[in-house]
This record gives sequence, structure tokens and C-alpha cells, in this order.
Amino acid sequence: MSKRPLLIEIGCEELPSSALRELGEGLLERVSTKLRDLRLDHDHGRCFATPRRIAVQFDGVDEEAPAERRETLGPPLAQARDDSGAWTRAALGFAAKQGIEADELQLIDSPKGQRVGVVRDVAGAQLREALPGLLAEAITELPIAKRMRWGRSRLEFARPIQWLLTLFGDESNFGTVLGLETGNRSRGHRFHAPAELVIADPASYVATLEKAYVIADFDRRREIIREQVIACAAELGARALIDEDLLEEVTSLVEWPVALAGSFDSEFLEVPAEALISSMQSHQKYFPVVDDSGQLKARFITVSNIASHRPESVIAGNERVIRPRLADAAFFYRQDLGTRLDARVADLDRVVFQARLGSIGDKSRRIAAVAAKLAALMNSDEALARRAGELCKADLVSEMVLEFGELQGIAGGYYARNDGEDPRVCSAISQHYWPLQAGGELPEDAVAVAVALADRLDTLVGIFGIGQKPSGSRDPFGLRRAAIAILRLLIEKELPLDLREILLMVSSEFAEGVIAGDAVETALDYLLDRLPALYEDAGLPIELFRAVRATGCTQPLDYVRRLEALRVFSQRPEAAALAAANKRVANILSRADLDDGSEVSDNLLQEPAEKALARSVATIAVDNKEDLHNARYADALGRLATLRGDVDRFFDEVMVNSDDPALRANRLALLARLRQEFSRIADISLMAA
Repeated sequence: MSKRPLLIEIGCEELPSSALRELGEGLLERVSTKLRDLRLDHDHGRCFATPRRIAVQFDGVDEEAPAERRETLGPPLAQARDDSGAWTRAALGFAAKQGIEADELQLIDSPKGQRVGVVRDVAGAQLREALPGLLAEAITELPIAKRMRWGRSRLEFARPIQWLLTLFGDESNFGTVLGLETGNRSRGHRFHAPAELVIADPASYVATLEKAYVIADFDRRREIIREQVIACAAELGARALIDEDLLEEVTSLVEWPVALAGSFDSEFLEVPAEALISSMQSHQKYFPVVDDSGQLKARFITVSNIASHRPESVIAGNERVIRPRLADAAFFYRQDLGTRLDARVADLDRVVFQARLGSIGDKSRRIAAVAAKLAALMNSDEALARRAGELCKADLVSEMVLEFGELQGIAGGYYARNDGEDPRVCSAISQHYWPLQAGGELPEDAVAVAVALADRLDTLVGIFGIGQKPSGSRDPFGLRRAAIAILRLLIEKELPLDLREILLMVSSEFAEGVIAGDAVETALDYLLDRLPALYEDAGLPIELFRAVRATGCTQPLDYVRRLEALRVFSQRPEAAALAAANKRVANILSRADLDDGSEVSDNLLQEPAEKALARSVATIAVDNKEDLHNARYADALGRLATLRGDVDRFFDEVMVNSDDPALRANRLALLARLRQEFSRIADISLMAA
């Protein structure tokens, strides 16, 4: 089959920046899927996305799909003819439905015997004929949260569609699609090249648009912006703060990026840098600039969508726009400094956390109590943890946070410093929301860690306690993020805290009858269920997690130490055989009537193989005692791995179910002892295939 390149472009009014990349990738996915459904083979495809267009391009697509032989089965042969050999009503009805005479029916072998039927050679789909329907379906199926209509059209899309470009080789006219004429015309930059462009062929698409001041490739445009911003900052003798989400958004807002440096009054630098940065990034889409020491400079970098002959006018316009936003931040900050942070705590009782769990004030008091107890367990300062817990939510009722919600915690840290609070309390207030995102930085000080844990544990126990666990994609209280953060804090800060114990501690702070009695166990299971997700990038088999989980370990730090030891053990040549042996032992013991306290009697060991296994297990149990106490699980498993030979010989040479009840009980006790030594670390029987 001959192939030709294919290009499809949907031209629109400015598309929503938050969905631009998703729309481009969605169009590529849907067109590719529909080509496959039509059995039209196609080469590599790529997508393009700018504020005014999404497009897909394929290096080659079959003009026509191969012909297909299709069988349509009718009734079984026995039901198709009567005893005289004449066609039955069933056969005649089937033939009529297929549009043929009964004598044209064929015998077809099927898994259930011979049937009558029809065999036809069906011509394959032709791209020229299929393209309009394919494109219409792809457009209507795109993932668009809010669709709109325009004019008298019944068509719905993210923004009004202005043109449809369709090029298959040098062919461009494929009639109308959803009421829009197809053709070979596109449009360049709205201001630099507003006239229609003729795209001669798919291969020239990118170059033709670039001559018309449009960088069509999203990723290339993003990297151009990054390079321009870095270079612009370097000219200022500074470094730009490039937030990746902001970079993505700016890339979705421009077709021809031009980075320009502006400035603002240095008096605004008296305001917390985070407030200025937030205002520049969130509201103005500017890139802040810092000096070599990381101090914010009174400069910013904006990315224009036009190459102006008077860039100073563009810069001046941006400087005029930013001043009121920074003035607002400065005003709110100065206003807030007039009230002590601890004086705001009472106002938290008027802010609802959750209707059944009380106010933010109630939550703050619980956080303070739990943070103090956690600090004691961590050998840290209880009083400072309690104070930080009391104040950590107070900035939620400040003017700054009411205007700039993303500054919660950060603003409180500044206000606490202004009030003369202990530096560790100030840091804990600032950092108790950390990590802010997956893989984000953790709180530094133990007091901050205690408050961060107390806050999330309170939410987890409370929300589970009123029966509002996450379902599907719905997680309004961010319990998934909270659970991952709790696990990271306990593991990465190397805190040997038991989850069940600290969850019970948290639950005790709620008033009687507020949360359900199973809240702790429900929250515990939820937390432990999140551990595989935490180590998803490590590619660990789920069987390793199950093997550790089966031990009943509820201390995350200890859990991951066991997990790492099990990972190393699983790569040893003895691992598979010992896992299989443990599975066999588990099955034997599950059917045996054995007392839990049964001991191995040396006097009842008769066969050389069972004597050897008993000696080895006893020796390893002694040698492993110190390693298990100090969580050196890899060393302990290494010794247990040496049991493979003894275990194999035992099963080859010893009859476990001896006719002698005493011998049988002793051998079962030996197997129980063997399994117990492994189970001190993990249930490796769950690793068996």
C-alpha cells in the first residue's frame, strides 16, 4: 500500500492555556486510534499546539486499507436443510437478510461444527473517504471540560473554530466537516502575519508557520522561552526563578515568544519575597529574578507574544500593571503586622474545618496537643511544638492569606518572627505544609516535623472517622497527598514511630463520639496501602510489599528496611527455592493440628536431614538475634539463605507426616521454627510463583 503524509490543523480563537497541551495530545491519540480502527497503517505521528491551533502530522498514512475477508455465520447445517434436502425457513430467512439467494450460501467450518454462511471480500477503507468522518469524531471526542457554541452553529468546542486544514499529500479539499470547509489554508501570528497562509504540503507546515511568526511545536517553544528567560536574567547579572508549571502556562499563551526584563520599586522588597514572587507568578505570569545569594531583586522577566519595534513600551506597560498588585501585597503585609499572630487564634473558632469535626480552632488545639506528644517521642522540645501547633493556622485569617491563599504558613512564619516567637516555632509554622508536592522538600527541624505530622494525621483520622474516605478521583481533603507526606516524613526523617500507636494518640484528642471506633484501623490500612505508590519508581514487585505487610509491621521506617533487605534477598539464586519451600511449609502447617508453643525435641530427631536442618536453624536463630534487634535485615536474610541445601534435603529425605504421632509433631514443630525465623523479617512464601 502506498503511503502519503497527513496533516490536520484545527484553527481557533485563543484556546484555554490550562488545557492546550492536553488538547494537542488528545487529538493525536484519537486520530491515531481511528486510523488503527480503519486498519489504515500509519507512520510516526506528532502533535502541535499553540494558543490558536492544535494539529497532528503523520509522516505517512496508507491511502487504502487492505481488503478483508469477512465470514457471516448462519444457522447450523442440520437446521438449514430439512430431511429432503430443501432449505428450511431459517436458511431462507438468513439468506434474505444477507441479500442473496439461498443457493449462494456456503458451508463454513466453525468451532461448533458446520454452519451455512456468507463469505465476502470487503474492500478496505480509503483515507480520502474516511477523513471527514474520522476528523468529526476526533473533534467531538476531545477531552474538553467546558464546551461552547458560537453563532448559529450547533458545533461545540473549547473555543470557536475558525478554520480546518486537511492535507493528505497534495490533496486538501475533503468537503465539509461539522459544517466547516476543509482546505490547505492556515493562519500565522495574529498581528505579525494575519493573512491566510497556504500550506503546500505537510512537510512544510512547521517552516511555513515559523516564517509567519508561529513556533508550532509546544516543547520547542517552551525551551525557547526557557533559554530566553535565562539569557535575559544573565544580562541583569542575576538568575531567573523558572517554575515549571508557570513555564508550561506561558508556553500556552504565546506563539512567538520574546522575553523582556522589567523592574519595580525597590521599596516593595520590604514585603516577604514569597508574596512578591506569588504575585508575579500567579497573577502576572512573570518570572522573578534573584541575585547570587538567592535574594529577590526588583526586576522581573515577562514573555511577550509580539516582537515589538518599541520593546520599551511593552516593558513600561508591564511595569504599570505589576505595581498595583505589589502595592496590594505591601498594604496587606503592613496591615497584618499590626496584629500579633497569637491574637488571631481566637478567630479560628469562626472558621469551619469540617461540619462534624469542628472549626479550624478545634483542629489547631488538637494539632498542638499531638505535636507536643510527637516531639516527646522524637526527643524534641514539647513546649515549642505545642506553641507552633497553636499558631500554625492563625495566618488563615490574615489579610495577606485571604488575598494570597498560597502564602498560608509562609505568612504566619513572618508574622511570628515579627512577634519575637522562638525561631524554631517560626520555622515550624512556615514549613508545616511541606512537602507541598510529590517529591517536595520536607520540614527541616524536628519541631516542624512534629507539627507537619500532627496536622496531616488529624485530618486523616478525622475524615476517615466520619466515613468520608476518598473514592475514585474525589479526594476533597487531599488524603492521598497527606498519607504520602506522613510516610515520607517517618521514613526519610528516620523516625521509628509506630503508626498504630500515633494514630491512637491522635484519635484520643477528638471529643467522645465524634469519630467512629474503627477510624484508627481504617486510617492505618489506608496508610500502609500507600507504601507501594511511594516506591513506584523503584519498580519493586508487589509481592515484596505483601511479604512485609504479612508480618504485621506498622512502623514505616522498619517496613522499608525489611523491604530493602527483601529486595536484595530476592536477587539471590536461593530466593525462589526458599520462597517455594516456605509456601510448602505454610500449606503443611495450615492443615496441621500443632500447638503454637510446640518445641523441637532433639531426642525425636532421627533422620540425618532433619538433624542437619534443626542444627542450622538453631544456629542461625542465635546469630540473627543481634541483627534483627538492630534492623540489619539483609544480614539476617543472608544467613537464612544458606538454609536452602538443608531445606531441600529435608523435603527429599524426611517424611513429615510420619505414622508415629510424636515424630510427626516434632517435624511439624521444626518446620514451624523454620518458618518463624523467616517470618521475623517477612513472609517470603508470598514471593513464590
